[in-house]
Amino acid sequence: MVSVVTWIAVCLAVGLLAFWLCFRWIPNDRIGVVEKWWSLAGSVPEGRILALGGEAGYRSDVLRGGLHFGYWRWQYAIHSVPLVTIPEGRIGYVFARDGEPLPPAQTLGRVVGCNNFQDARAFLGGPAGRAGQRGRQRAILREGVYAINPALFTVISDTGVFALRALLTRSEQAATAKWLEELQAVDGFSPVVVGKARPETPGADQTTGGDSIAIVTVHDGPSLAPGEIIAPTVGGDLADPDYHNNFQDPEAFLRAGGRRGRQHMALTDGTYFLNRWFATVEVIAKTVVPIGSVGVVVSYIGRTGADVSGTTFRHGERVAEGERGVWERTLGPGKYAFNTYSGNVVLVPTTNFVLHWVTGRSESHRYDESLKSIDLVTKDAYEPSLPLSVVVHIDYQRAPSVIQRFGDVQRLITQTLDPMLSAYFRDIAHKKTMLELLHDRDKIQAEARLELRDKFHEFDIECVDVLIGKPETGKDSGKIETLLDQLRERQLSVEQLETFERKRVAAEKMRLLAEAQAQASMQTNLTNARVEAQIAEQKGEAELAKARKSAEQMVVMAEAELSQSRRRAEQTVLLAEAASREKELEGRGESRRVMQVGLGEAAVQLKKIASYGDPRLYALSEVAAALSGSSQPLVPERLFVTGGAGDAPQSAQGLVGTLVALLVAEKSGFAPATVGAEDPLSRFADTMSARVIDTLSAEDPAATPKAGG
Repeated sequence: MVSVVTWIAVCLAVGLLAFWLCFRWIPNDRIGVVEKWWSLAGSVPEGRILALGGEAGYRSDVLRGGLHFGYWRWQYAIHSVPLVTIPEGRIGYVFARDGEPLPPAQTLGRVVGCNNFQDARAFLGGPAGRAGQRGRQRAILREGVYAINPALFTVISDTGVFALRALLTRSEQAATAKWLEELQAVDGFSPVVVGKARPETPGADQTTGGDSIAIVTVHDGPSLAPGEIIAPTVGGDLADPDYHNNFQDPEAFLRAGGRRGRQHMALTDGTYFLNRWFATVEVIAKTVVPIGSVGVVVSYIGRTGADVSGTTFRHGERVAEGERGVWERTLGPGKYAFNTYSGNVVLVPTTNFVLHWVTGRSESHRYDESLKSIDLVTKDAYEPSLPLSVVVHIDYQRAPSVIQRFGDVQRLITQTLDPMLSAYFRDIAHKKTMLELLHDRDKIQAEARLELRDKFHEFDIECVDVLIGKPETGKDSGKIETLLDQLRERQLSVEQLETFERKRVAAEKMRLLAEAQAQASMQTNLTNARVEAQIAEQKGEAELAKARKSAEQMVVMAEAELSQSRRRAEQTVLLAEAASREKELEGRGESRRVMQVGLGEAAVQLKKIASYGDPRLYALSEVAAALSGSSQPLVPERLFVTGGAGDAPQSAQGLVGTLVALLVAEKSGFAPATVGAEDPLSRFADTMSARVIDTLSAEDPAATPKAGG
């Protein structure tokens, strides 16, 4: 019974020993690196570390998880190592201990198809010139789990170093530790994130506010051509067969002709998985051209171009875009992914900006921080300092010529404008006294504005305005203050005169105000009186209008009556004329008849008077007869007047006149002659008779008395 148990135990022990000697177990989360201690094929050839042909040494193939048969313990050593794990969003770097040696000009091993370094035989067994190379590799490992042979490859990640410790020498361990520190220092295990600063990321540029670009420096590939400082852009077009996708494909970059060194092409916003052994990055802020400015590009790279500024401009060259030099085209307001290592963007303000020549004062643009008040010496030996402000404008089209001429705006101000303005105002001060400098400030300012505009135009800038401040002196000098005190007293007297005049005007206005207030207090009475006056005036106007209407009516009636009266008067006149004519005709006939009778009676009477010899006697006789009871009136009914000159015929009035003349002659002592042929009275009677007859004959020949009648 004991022998059976012993036999079973021995069998089990032999079986277990055979199993232990022949089988190997690898957990699923690990891999087994096979080391062959001895082989009939001998050792690995010179220059090799891994055995690819069955030689003694480390084999290229690894054992995955599970039970493996044939790896005798007396011939093979199995090194169990964990799988290589790269966390999500992280990067792993690979160092190959075997492969083709790197040429002197090459930094990293080329990328070969080896299933992310999991196929060591493919890595090492490629044709010459295409097989993997020993050293640090250009290819990187992205997140994932990899069964990589640590005898050939050392993988460095932020979680640790995956390597076969037994193979690492002290120098290799020191180099690995150094690489780990360097990668951690540049955050090499994280992708490059451009446009978003991450506080948890060491080395990220927090000053850009997330608005940044990345400048790439490539550490592998051909060197730059002599005279070049920036590698030109290659393989940046998506349609290019060698498109390297922003340096993420090193082999494509090198095939496209990429050079090592700082690259002109910058990385813009995005996430990039870059091999930091192949390319490092420097995060910088984007170039911002603010509103009111333009950016003049001074390019350090590019081909040599033709000068577009002309032969007369001797202050440098302006070139087209993409050429080396000052670009003629400026950058307008905006943000640009401009590589500041390949050129410089000089900001030139295009809005009006002020420069202060005032000690201790400066604007936010800081162009005038080194400017001071201008020291002057006047004609009368005053030494004031003149504060000055100048408003300047630069045309955006002339900005390249300004930069081409001066380099930047600061140099323009300090090396040109400052000495020019200082000399100009010192020349003015030498010709004027201090008082003239104070009084003629506006005139000096206007003249300076005109002259400086011409001077500034020569430098492709524009002088908008010149503003002169109050001249000042040092604290120890009181000359200008004394002069100003005198001017203040003079002005005070002028202001006092003006004050007195205004007080007088104010008093007059107060009097007018008092009158207005008095009128306002009596405004009701004044209003009532004004209303009554207006009512009376309107009544008077109404009565006047009524009277005018009545007068017009009376005038019309009077004119009508006048016209009727005129018609009646005309009728009366016509009737009167007709009656008068009729009576005239009747009177003429009657008068002729009476005249004839009267003349006859007169002739008889004259004869009677002549018969008395004295008219008085005849008169007395007649009077006596009348008075004695005659019924005849004392004054005769008919009186005939004879005599008198003229064309009119003799009438009775002429006869009476003759009788009166006789009586007057009698009273004056006239003595008539004796009656006879020469008797005046007889002659008078005869003469009168003859005249009457002639008159009648002339008027009516038919009425003439016949001879002897």
